[in-house]
Amino acid sequence: MPDKKYDRLPHAGDFERESGTEVVYLSPKPVPTGMPAYSARQLHRNANRTFLDFAIGQGNFEFMVRTGIGSIMLIVTLLFFFSGFASWIRRYEEPFLYAWLKFFFNPVLWSIIGAISLTYIYFFFQAARQVSIHPPIRFNRERREVVFILKKGDKPRFVPWEEVIVCVSVGKLITQYSVMPEFKLLIGLRDANTGDVLWSVIPSSNLSLAVSEWEAIRVYMEEGMVSLPPDQSDELEEGTVDFFHLCRRSYRADHSFVRYAWGFLTIQFFSGWTLPCHISGWVNNRPKAGFPKEVLDWSKPLPADQHAMPSEELLKESAEIRKAFTKGQNLLDYFKVKFAEPNQETEATT
Repeated sequence: MPDKKYDRLPHAGDFERESGTEVVYLSPKPVPTGMPAYSARQLHRNANRTFLDFAIGQGNFEFMVRTGIGSIMLIVTLLFFFSGFASWIRRYEEPFLYAWLKFFFNPVLWSIIGAISLTYIYFFFQAARQVSIHPPIRFNRERREVVFILKKGDKPRFVPWEEVIVCVSVGKLITQYSVMPEFKLLIGLRDANTGDVLWSVIPSSNLSLAVSEWEAIRVYMEEGMVSLPPDQSDELEEGTVDFFHLCRRSYRADHSFVRYAWGFLTIQFFSGWTLPCHISGWVNNRPKAGFPKEVLDWSKPLPADQHAMPSEELLKESAEIRKAFTKGQNLLDYFKVKFAEPNQETEATT
């Protein structure tokens, strides 16, 4: 999560476009988005009546492991067939099987493959280590505050809920194979003393899921656990073994056996089958970095008469946005009209 510093604080409705990336701010203030509250990270499992913990999900590590295994297996498979083809061409110069085995088990080639594997394993464990040294971001709805700790042992930083900076971005991910759309939810927590912003970047498969992930946090903070979708408890978390088999059954039901065999079974077999799911489960079940006593005391329930209340500004704008929703507008339509009004008044005056 990189640190950045703003020249000015953004607010909900701000829109930026730079280098092919479009960014829309949803907070401060955290106003309703009009999207259903849904979390691929199963937030209800990390929430109670007082606070909610937000951390990286199992799906992220499962994808990392599957990508690594698949990449190495692709290299090995290409080496297997290339060495066989090259040995077949030279079959009149030396025995085919002998040449194939000598080529395929070339120690130099396997040293390169081993170096690539060790490099990937190193970076994976560096990423997995963050789970144990970085406590999750904790949202306290009774105090209407958020706490974050940059790393284990650092002093906790408390941010008012209504000052949390949130935006969604739409850009392009350019690889050597293609250009793909890229969607992210970004949660920024600003240190009032230094002005630095700690960003938590959550990749999403589409824009709607990115907004819905934030909406799940927002409705929890504003309305409590009762507002989280009740059917979330029955859903399987992405990255688990059960979710993998659910995807397998769904793929088999929607496609022919030939496509199922080559499009799912073969690809998943060469990328580790359920092994990445078990590894991601191990990573997420490792002991997490604990919170210091200061945060644990801050996390204790408060009497009802001591609960912090939303600001009048937030209540007023939230009511206006919900009224716009009933008229068929979405959040962008609302802000477009709102920010256009001063300009229209100026033009009318001139």
